[in-house]
Amino acid sequence: MNMPNAQNPLKIGTRGSPLALAQAFETRQRLMSAHHLPEDACEIVIIKTTGDDKTLIAADRPLKEIGNKGLFTKEIEEAMLAGAIDIAVHSTKDMPVDQPRGLVLDCYLPREDVRDAFMSTSFARLADLPEGAVVGSSSLRRRAQLANRRPDLKLVEFRGNVQTRLKKLNDGVADATFLAMAGLNRLGMAALAKSAVEVDEMLPAVAQGAIGIERRADDTLAGALLAAIHDAPTGERLAAERAYLRTLDGSCETPIAGLAVHEGGGLWLRGEILRPDGSEVIRGERRFGASDAAEAGADLARALLAEAPKGFFDWR
Repeated sequence: MNMPNAQNPLKIGTRGSPLALAQAFETRQRLMSAHHLPEDACEIVIIKTTGDDKTLIAADRPLKEIGNKGLFTKEIEEAMLAGAIDIAVHSTKDMPVDQPRGLVLDCYLPREDVRDAFMSTSFARLADLPEGAVVGSSSLRRRAQLANRRPDLKLVEFRGNVQTRLKKLNDGVADATFLAMAGLNRLGMAALAKSAVEVDEMLPAVAQGAIGIERRADDTLAGALLAAIHDAPTGERLAAERAYLRTLDGSCETPIAGLAVHEGGGLWLRGEILRPDGSEVIRGERRFGASDAAEAGADLARALLAEAPKGFFDWR
């Protein structure tokens, strides 16, 4: 196997936000450590995606109107298929459940904190928000969960990377917002969170906190390099979560939450789907062995869909 070197480096594709770069640097460091590579054997390549378009961020249009998850991956995947990069580092929760022909996602780094972070300049917890407080979020899942738990709150669109959303919060656009604890941890900014929201209060997005690394299916060198840094327990959890999401996404676009954890030698998957306005939530769970992860995820999704009345996913 011809290892990457300064003359022929492994090209790591990423978005250019501070969080995306932090994830790419972590990936590079793990590859360097696992294979005893010098830093110049791994080159970070920044690729602008549709989701990085500042005019879209400024407009605060809902993601579902712009293109949803493919917003943050399409251009990076096109660059990889064209051979401009060798691997791509993603926040897995931003990824579509199916990869383009010729690409595979089979490497995950150890999962970070899966919880949501409550961010505010004036309040310590979600429960402290007064009636009528303004909460900013572009997440369909978070908005529906908030509407379900706190229908008295006013919800507004709130897009952008971590730094953009924190600026909006400090500018008084909203009284509170939510970020992922994983992102804050990776940026060394965890102290900015007023509190972490426990998963029993707000079940997180599927794959929240997980870094996924994509490659060309026929690139055996990249496959071998990434195999050494793949975290198997994270892979088992995401096999269940992404199968659950795939089955739901095949039928609807809806607020979806899901989390698998290891428990007693097996895994425990919890999931919930909500009406977009938060007026109703359907929950379920499964316990299973790691080898049954994908089927268990799909089975839970089918069960939730079977409980959903006609029109459940429609906007009212």
